[in-house]
Formats: sequence, structure tokens, C-alpha cells
Amino acid sequence: MSSSNSKTIEHAVESNYDLLRFGLDGVKGGIVGAHPLESLRESESRFWEGKKREGCDLLYGSAFNLRKDLDRQIFSRFKRPPGAIPSSMLGLEALTGSLDDFGFEDYLNVPQDSEVFRPADMHHGMEVRLGLSKGPVCPNIN
Repeated sequence: MSSSNSKTIEHAVESNYDLLRFGLDGVKGGIVGAHPLESLRESESRFWEGKKREGCDLLYGSAFNLRKDLDRQIFSRFKRPPGAIPSSMLGLEALTGSLDDFGFEDYLNVPQDSEVFRPADMHHGMEVRLGLSKGPVCPNIN
């Protein structure tokens, strides 16, 4: 029997998400943010970031923004293997200017107390880095 006459649909069974390690992923959690004001805060920060980018472009030229984008890519890479000590990302914070911001998350938000926090699995992280497994290195980092 030829494949054009068969009534089966070919599909890939592979998935990038490991259900046994990370549990079921809810549909609502992927669509809706944690709080309604969170989307407003993010859109406002994107707006002001765009205004700063336009100002730098007019003042220093387009090469300045290209250089900042390259630096942001380099500084945003995950350096440390997953485990008890997270990467500090100090260079990225200095580049974006977030070192000067002191928000509520700096004194009220402890990541280990969060409801959505999952401890990093060092074995899975090293499997992903070595190409033995698929998915994010750490479930908290996409």
C-alpha cells in the first residue's frame, strides 16, 4: 500500500518539554500573566526603552545601538551551570541601567518563596549542555 493511499497522519512524537521532571504545564499560565498590572509595566518599560533607543540613535548614530545590542547578547548568556548559585548578570544590569533601579522585587521578592519557583536540576542542565537531552537548561530560564 502506498503512502498516498494511507489514512494515517504522520506526526512527530518528540517534545521539548519533560513532563516527568517539570510536571504538567497549564494552558492559562502560558497565556495570562501573573497580574494584570504586569503587562502594563512591561509595555511601559518597552515604550521608554524605545524612546531611549531613538535618542541614542539620533545623538550617537546607528552604530551605537548595534554595539549595545551585541553587548546585550554577550552579557545575557547564561554563564554558570544550574545549581545553588545563580549567575549575577552584573554586566547586563550595568548595560541596561537596571543597577540604578530599586524596585519592590529587590526587598520583597525572594525567588525561593515564589509559588512558581522550581529548584534547578543540575543533572538535567548538564544533559542539555552536552546535547543528551532537550529543553531549557533550567525550568526557570527559557
